[in-house]
Amino acid sequence: MLSISKWAASATKILLWEFTFAHNNFNVLDLEKSLKFYEEALGLKEDYRKVAADGSFILVYLTDGKTPHLLELTWLRDRKEAYNLGENEFHLAFLVDDYEAAHAKHKQMGCICYENPAMGIYFITDPDNYWLEIVPKNK
Repeated sequence: MLSISKWAASATKILLWEFTFAHNNFNVLDLEKSLKFYEEALGLKEDYRKVAADGSFILVYLTDGKTPHLLELTWLRDRKEAYNLGENEFHLAFLVDDYEAAHAKHKQMGCICYENPAMGIYFITDPDNYWLEIVPKNK
């Protein structure tokens, strides 16, 4: 049986191109509410947007201004019901310089949904109930 590291090394030799992360996508019901949340809770700002010619969708790409990774928010005009996130076993993680200040801000916002003091992390939820992990930068 091939070990993971040997498989990865052999797979790397086979690929003639390189992949890098670009963005993650969350679909949202209320684009303006989500934009406000991501700016207030995490300091993310709009980098750019794409609007369908017929107005059926809007894609907004958010940036932290420090890394190339983007968060794409997708708004669909005809979507009226909340998205089914299943058991919500996926999340994005954010590093923060001042963990205590961030925790106080998120507590004041009422968006903390889970805390794990033993691990020194907590999670917040956005307006569509996506989970966002907050991790101290020096952890």
